[in-house]
Amino acid sequence: MRLAVNLVHQGAGELARAAERLGYAAALAPEGYRSDAASVLGLVAGVTERIALISGVMLIPGRPPAMAALTAATLDSLSGGRFRLGLGVSNPDVSVGWYGVEFTQPLERTREYVDIVRRALDGEPVTHRGTHFEVGGPAPLHLLTERPPGRLPVLLAAVGPRNLRLAGEIADGWLGVFTSPEAVTRAVAEIRKGRGTDDLSGFEVLPSLPTAVADTAGQAADTLRGQYVYLMGIGDPERNFYCAMARSMGYEAEVAAFLDRLAAGDRAGAGAALPLGFIDRTALIGPVDRIADRMRAYADAGVTTLGVMVSAAATGLEGRLAIVEAAARALERSGLATG
Repeated sequence: MRLAVNLVHQGAGELARAAERLGYAAALAPEGYRSDAASVLGLVAGVTERIALISGVMLIPGRPPAMAALTAATLDSLSGGRFRLGLGVSNPDVSVGWYGVEFTQPLERTREYVDIVRRALDGEPVTHRGTHFEVGGPAPLHLLTERPPGRLPVLLAAVGPRNLRLAGEIADGWLGVFTSPEAVTRAVAEIRKGRGTDDLSGFEVLPSLPTAVADTAGQAADTLRGQYVYLMGIGDPERNFYCAMARSMGYEAEVAAFLDRLAAGDRAGAGAALPLGFIDRTALIGPVDRIADRMRAYADAGVTTLGVMVSAAATGLEGRLAIVEAAARALERSGLATG
């Protein structure tokens, strides 16, 4: 198993260089309320030499497929062939609220989008008249970007069983987030169904986990509570993915208490209502040896690359650099490190 660093845009260059020096396989740039992925990865491409660059993820509602393909080709060219295109359909609140795109038929939309992007990246002129997208008129979509030869990998963010099967069918990898080893095992089973084989050779299984290092799991978890509050408080609580995940893990009462305190404006109380067990099952927390044990559990579940999410901890650049270094030590102690 290898490591990836999930960047934050402040200090992204320093974090990526440190990860590259420590042998990390990839650097991911998320896209959301604080930054876009392409700008961050353009910076990182210019200050690194070897580490793979992954959009984690570019939001499908935010870009027409032609612009996604052009951005991917440009980043691949600038980085000397190190770019991997991570895509995600987002959620109804962001799709409609930010981009004005109705969240209808997300799987069909994703399939059509990926098909257009792949054909454009292959260098062929693309004309497409589909249910969700039309490109190529009056002139075909034709990228002229000079980039290294070969197929550019596409990775999909996915949560539900149908979406996971789609990732297995049409993508080169799966991007997960805030997930437990047990959930990874279930996800890999769905991915295998989509691929039609138990052989996942060459398929990337890459979940990113909030990571915090401290003498105890409880101390480390406390530095992550603010990030959990932020993510579990986005949009409609009945549709919120993170709330749904906590409920599915048996924390219905705790989620209800969390939402009550959040509705009352008590964010600190909402964070305190989240059980340590929930955070522990979906994050890498504690001292280095404990994190090494958790890494083994994820590897056993089928993870090929484990994302270290340094942005979740309540710390600055120096603290994030320390997390990157501690995770590298944990991987070494786990005995899982691969080239």
